[in-house]
Amino acid sequence: MKTAIEYPESKNPKVPEQIRPFYHSYPLQMRFNDIDMVGHLNNSIYLSFLDLGKIHYFKAVMGNQVSWEHIPVVVVNININFYSPTYLEEEIEVVTAVYAISEHSFKMEQRIINRQTGDIKCVANTVMAGFDPKTAKGAPIDPVWANAIKEFEGL
Repeated sequence: MKTAIEYPESKNPKVPEQIRPFYHSYPLQMRFNDIDMVGHLNNSIYLSFLDLGKIHYFKAVMGNQVSWEHIPVVVVNININFYSPTYLEEEIEVVTAVYAISEHSFKMEQRIINRQTGDIKCVANTVMAGFDPKTAKGAPIDPVWANAIKEFEGL
């Protein structure tokens, strides 16, 4: 049985409880040009960091057997709530978990966290849907992917 990732507890009462345990994390590296004029990580960079988390999550779930030319899912909705600014010197990482899966889509929660303090920078909830790149149309989630996600998450 996998062990859930543990962090120091967030001191921000506005941060919601996580939906389910996180079993995947990926360290993030900020660059100087990721920082905006007020010294914070630019909001647009968070999306790139969340995408990095998704890529490495899928590689972990699928055992590095992901064909990026034929990826069978696409983002159809993403919502991000920001809770704390991120500064250049901070050590941050993205944690990722799928918390619900159906025939045509799944729901994912991601958080960007200061790994030393437990400070939650943002919480993102994403819906990803099955996709057939040959027809550019929606499709059921590939059963290989669905089963791998369910096994990884213990769903």
